[in-house]
Amino acid sequence: MKNKIIVLSVFLTLLVSGVKAQETIKLYEGKAPGSEDWTQKEAQMYSDLFKTEVVYNVTDPSLLVYQVPKGVKNTGTAIVIAPGGGFQSLSINREGKELAEILSKKGITAFVLKYRLNKTETNDPAREMMDKLKDRAAFEKNSLATIQLAAKDGKNALNYVRNNASKFGIDVKKVGIIGFSAGSTVAMETVLDNKTEQLPDFVANIYGGPRPELLSVPAPEKKIPMFVCAASDDQLKLAPRSIQMYTKWLDAGQSVELHMYSKGGHGFGTGKQNLPVDSWELRFEEWLKLQGFLN
Repeated sequence: MKNKIIVLSVFLTLLVSGVKAQETIKLYEGKAPGSEDWTQKEAQMYSDLFKTEVVYNVTDPSLLVYQVPKGVKNTGTAIVIAPGGGFQSLSINREGKELAEILSKKGITAFVLKYRLNKTETNDPAREMMDKLKDRAAFEKNSLATIQLAAKDGKNALNYVRNNASKFGIDVKKVGIIGFSAGSTVAMETVLDNKTEQLPDFVANIYGGPRPELLSVPAPEKKIPMFVCAASDDQLKLAPRSIQMYTKWLDAGQSVELHMYSKGGHGFGTGKQNLPVDSWELRFEEWLKLQGFLN
């Protein structure tokens, strides 16, 4: 009996030590500038439409921190993850937390960004967004003010990571950002509309739909390698924007890698569909290693 108790104690110790420490960091002291008068309350729900958990009505931007687990070598690389959701919600698991856990186990400190969103008027933010997208031009125009606030959140997230690099064992020259769908607009804003000293060191654009104005902004002089991934059968028909961003980087002499899958749809994230697109995360890891961020 005594031996069983000892074995159980050791097992529980190992179990606890394997639990990933997670920390939530507020990006601003007090209310976020530009949205001080917002009264909506942040909430989370399971979306039947997206088949995953979503967060909506974000007014208090924050970072969910996934540190490198004990026993795993810290590469010194950090990545900010901007989930998508059409600036109406955030696909917090499939385009955020799950990837953060995967990357942290590879030695990368990951920060899931909860950036500001349009106010949700219903109890179903995903369907509300799809209704608004029936007139995409109007939706993008009406969302511009929110997009600009979300872009500030992305830039402040990168600043936080660099300013606190020593706390997490991060190399300030190995800080990047990855964005999914609407989150890619947040990511690309940090690259194409940012101060030179605050630019990320690498960027990934996953089935991104950067706002049209960004597509005409020249690539920065700083060398920022880019990873682009999407599916040709994207229901939102955003695949061409991924191609445009790839071409922009190529024409500028920047390092860029493109993976365009024939099937996968929009919003595949870390979900599994028994399709080749399921392995995009491995391609991303290979790219990170090639660029020197997983060494």
